[in-house]
Amino acid sequence: GRLEAVTQQMGYHPQYLDSFLKTQHYLLHMDGPLPFDCRHYIAIMAAARHQCRYLVNLHVLQFLRAGGDPQWLRGLDFIPPKLRNLNEINKILAHRPWLITKEHIEKLLKISEWSWSLAELVHAVVLLAHCHALASFVFGCGCEQDEGLGGRGSLKPLSPGNQCFCEATASNGCRQELLRIKRKRSLDSCMELDSLQEHVQRIHVETEGREETRLLQQDREEGEGQGAEVGGAAERRSDLSAGLSSLTDTDGEVTGATNLACYMQDPDFRYQDFARRDEDQAQVFRVQDYSWEDHGFSLVNRLYSDIGHLLDEKFRMVDGLQSSAMAKRQGCEPSVFKRGIWNYIHCMFGIRYDDYDYAEVNQLLERMLKVYIKTVTCYPEKTNLEMFDRFWKQFKHSEKVHVNLLILEARMQAELLYALQAITQYMI
Repeated sequence: GRLEAVTQQMGYHPQYLDSFLKTQHYLLHMDGPLPFDCRHYIAIMAAARHQCRYLVNLHVLQFLRAGGDPQWLRGLDFIPPKLRNLNEINKILAHRPWLITKEHIEKLLKISEWSWSLAELVHAVVLLAHCHALASFVFGCGCEQDEGLGGRGSLKPLSPGNQCFCEATASNGCRQELLRIKRKRSLDSCMELDSLQEHVQRIHVETEGREETRLLQQDREEGEGQGAEVGGAAERRSDLSAGLSSLTDTDGEVTGATNLACYMQDPDFRYQDFARRDEDQAQVFRVQDYSWEDHGFSLVNRLYSDIGHLLDEKFRMVDGLQSSAMAKRQGCEPSVFKRGIWNYIHCMFGIRYDDYDYAEVNQLLERMLKVYIKTVTCYPEKTNLEMFDRFWKQFKHSEKVHVNLLILEARMQAELLYALQAITQYMI
């Protein structure tokens, strides 16, 4: 259960957890446009943008579990150009989604050996946004620092330690719903880590065996004159061996990736404040012109069947969570407090609602709370335990988790709005 700390945190709000697990399982393990190994590699690329080792390690293991090529784990230079081409929008969506344009979409979809289909690209975009937002939650709730059982102080396990992330829900609604989704293919995402270790070792042995056979055959065919080539092949085999050994520690336990830099390019590209002054107002994203309800939902659901319904349910679920105590502390109605947080997050990404008075944000959210929300949303890797404890003394733990869920969903919707609008503009 590599995401057990996440499910423990979300377990304070079991209805939301149920909805989240359905979406997570569908994106990664049910039938869809993208191959299963590519889904996990895309998740690795997304999590690496925020240096989220917790998620990278999870998806490295699941990538191998799905039969992925271990060579890819050496970094972006060793993956197919089609996947590598996704790096640009991954970078933009993670840090400055307002910069994505229809030209970025056109570049990926242009006819070539490495072109994406619209359905594949939508699947990839949803995965990227999902993992970027989940990285915010991981850092915001301290899962990156506390990967073991117990998490922060008052956390309580919701499931046995060996239970898979996709099954770690307090209710059986997730499993019942998944059974109703009629799909032909599904990966078993609940393989024990012991079995995974054997899988990693088997890949290692088989790779070495194939390489040895190839080298012997090459020796016979080309003779001793090709010593340099043999040496190069041996070096490549040594590199692969080193890469695989990084997935197991000295006790033979499965661990994860040690160097996240190999999974991203342009690491200095980070969030910058959205320019709201001295800029053309047309650059502001106005929800009245393109919204999730009226535009994004229908597009994503048409190109990637059923995912729109799952995402919409998740957005509605987080909006419906009870927060009366939290809002009472701020002296307002629950809906007003939640909308203030949601709109503040969208405002940081240049998304504006014409019917909202943004002066309310400063009235509802004290400065320290705003600093925390901005950090978790825009550069979550800078979040630490001291920030979590210092800025949130008046909140219960479940209330802190609730606000982090609002951050997760508001951020994900913001990225989707920009990406789906660019896709719509390309189609038009």
